[in-house]
Amino acid sequence: MSDEQTDGTTEPVRIKAHTWRPALLWVFAGFAVFAYAFDQLTKLWVTSTMVEGERIPVLPPLLHWYYIRNSGAAFSIGENVTWVFTIVMAAVSVVILFQVRRLGSAWWSLALGLLLGGALGNLTDRLFREPSFAMGHVVDFIQLPNFAIFNIADSAVVSGVVIICLLTIRGIGLDGSRHDSADSAPATSGPPEEEAPGDV
Repeated sequence: MSDEQTDGTTEPVRIKAHTWRPALLWVFAGFAVFAYAFDQLTKLWVTSTMVEGERIPVLPPLLHWYYIRNSGAAFSIGENVTWVFTIVMAAVSVVILFQVRRLGSAWWSLALGLLLGGALGNLTDRLFREPSFAMGHVVDFIQLPNFAIFNIADSAVVSGVVIICLLTIRGIGLDGSRHDSADSAPATSGPPEEEAPGDV
């Protein structure tokens, strides 16, 4: 009798997780490919239609295309240590791929897909663009007022990080489990304690 009850309560959970796993992997792969392809296609368009340093108004004064090649990070930080960013992006990509097997949430699949696609987009620049292998300069072209010039890969990475932060704040784990503050609070049983005569 107990065996039947155990099977009846646990088996649906296993079936649901098994059923959703391929869909979550498709969401992850789809957004990773989208972010990577969109980034590389826009960079190809910029490098083939603009000259370095050219600035084109799109929605002035809010948005301009401004073609530059960046050897560092945002705001040209670390221009002399390009190889460090190559290693960091490669490491981030590997870590993301190792975490994919734990996916249990569509939102986490979306976030990690964007993060991987963006990281691989800029990593491709670092590896294969001038001046040399693993020291390549990233193509940036999106300019907003009083902000660093960036690209689609940067946008994908930032979007993925923002989604991850929101999921973490809401207590949604990578495997889809929910960790509410109420769950971690100690359970109380029995009638409440009476206040001492001197308590207010």
